[in-house]
Amino acid sequence: MSNNADYTKVLEIGRPPNIQKLFPHSRALLVSGKVVDRALLAKGAAMTMAANGRNYFVIRGALQAAQRANSAIIIEIARSEGGANAYCAVNYWNMARIVDSLCNEMGITVPVAIHADHYGIKQESDMAMAKVEVPSIFDAGITSIAVDASHMVDDKNLFANLELNSCIPAWAGLETEVGEIKGTQGLSTVDDASFLIKGLNAHGICADWIALNNGTTHGIEASGQGIQVELTREIHKALAPYGTSGAQHGTSGNSSERLRAIARETSTTKANVATALQMVAWGLEVNDYGNAILDNSGNFIKLKGEGVTEEMWEQMVAYADNKGWKGGAYKQLNLPFETKISGQASEIRLRMSKRVEDFIYNMLVNVFFADDSADLAKEAILKAGSYDLGPKAERIEDPADWTKEKIIARAAELDSDKGPKGDFDD
Repeated sequence: MSNNADYTKVLEIGRPPNIQKLFPHSRALLVSGKVVDRALLAKGAAMTMAANGRNYFVIRGALQAAQRANSAIIIEIARSEGGANAYCAVNYWNMARIVDSLCNEMGITVPVAIHADHYGIKQESDMAMAKVEVPSIFDAGITSIAVDASHMVDDKNLFANLELNSCIPAWAGLETEVGEIKGTQGLSTVDDASFLIKGLNAHGICADWIALNNGTTHGIEASGQGIQVELTREIHKALAPYGTSGAQHGTSGNSSERLRAIARETSTTKANVATALQMVAWGLEVNDYGNAILDNSGNFIKLKGEGVTEEMWEQMVAYADNKGWKGGAYKQLNLPFETKISGQASEIRLRMSKRVEDFIYNMLVNVFFADDSADLAKEAILKAGSYDLGPKAERIEDPADWTKEKIIARAAELDSDKGPKGDFDD
């Protein structure tokens, strides 16, 4: 924005109703996920980070990096991380308050969406709780949500998305998912992705993003396969008439070269980064794209003078050893150590968030090409004259072709190979 008056106008019209109610005197530009998606589409061949705020220091560093890059950004937490059975102190109900407070403290003026990632529906019986809980998280400041019923078969996935949609404000960013994130097994196809998006479209629902199983895993990437760019491009092309952008999950561990290809060659506008930011904040040795480096014994390598103190790291390792946690299971240290880490000296806390800032800034500018997308987001709000940018596509599909009976029949014709069963949450 060119001047303070412009920013004041964007604040006045660009913050959704729940944000206005919660933070009536705030100068933080918390926006719908739709706004962030549109900004990256307007820039073209670019995506921004959806930073999983597993701890306070990740959120602080992410916001500083976005301001420095003049980039719109998403702060998110998944249901496994910050839901009712959270392993992080940051959760669905306090994340917006943390972000708003930090934005006002640090003078952050870039647009920030507050995203409830992987709101998991693993079985039909989960729907009753979801209908209570989803409205509660919007009451707490969520501005965007990923409805993840990918654990279920295709027709039940679609039915869950349809049923839960009435609990989601029309102005909010909406992500859906087809295929759990399982690496090279149970890969998504054009057919199953199209089934989900077309079925939603027939019922007047335009998903802003779709997450695919396109070759990655959550957590620490164990192989060099990573994202399958060609598969992703093919699926996104098929979904283009329906206005669906890509949400790239399992980003940690993929090379910068592959992530640049996803940004340049597909319709991805949102890239989730979780494990890498946790490791960076703690001061562990990572490669240039955030994958933790292990020593010959399979242990993490703590860099002296980076992240938490050496004494704190020793406590964390001892705690993990006592619990039998290895590798990706270290994520469970977030909750028991949030207050302990917050009690360190100020210079330690600042270097934690600064390391995250530098890592994310590099990703935003040199890998995701998201720099200066903040201005495009603000322009989108001013052009719409509202916090609600509306759907990206109109109804194309005939509802008569997508009745309950026809959905079940269509689903029966799809490839049913979803890969191995197991816990693929992160």
